[in-house]
Amino acid sequence: MTSADETIRRGVDDLAVFDVDVTPCSSAPPLREARVAIVTTAGLRSDGGRSWAIGDQTFTVLDAADRSVSLAHASPNFDRSGFAADLNVVYPVDRLEELAAQDVIGSVAARHLSFMGAQTDHTMTTLRLDTGPAAAQLLRDDHVDVVVLTPV
Repeated sequence: MTSADETIRRGVDDLAVFDVDVTPCSSAPPLREARVAIVTTAGLRSDGGRSWAIGDQTFTVLDAADRSVSLAHASPNFDRSGFAADLNVVYPVDRLEELAAQDVIGSVAARHLSFMGAQTDHTMTTLRLDTGPAAAQLLRDDHVDVVVLTPV
């Protein structure tokens, strides 16, 4: 009997992956001065649990003060046990608040972002050309210096 994981791996193992020619880089201020945001691919929602559609490359804005997010990941193979035990496994907002209180980081951004990580379109055209730049602009507008990426 074939497991669901083996079935999915067979379906995606030979997919071409988009190759980024150049990776831009910039310098951040020292962490003690940096404003930090979270970007996760855990498929979190703050809109009452609406699930993600397969291939949805949009993002959800999460209010840093709101802990009532739901896990709406589209993949049936996604292990939800860590999230069920502790939100901070996929969305470490409490840990960031602790770091800010200890003056390890300058501040925590008021908004964080969640994407759906299980993507079937490996060219990521929408994400590269539309929602990715929109997400980056939102973070820039919030004066975010550093992003903690939780690739779930």
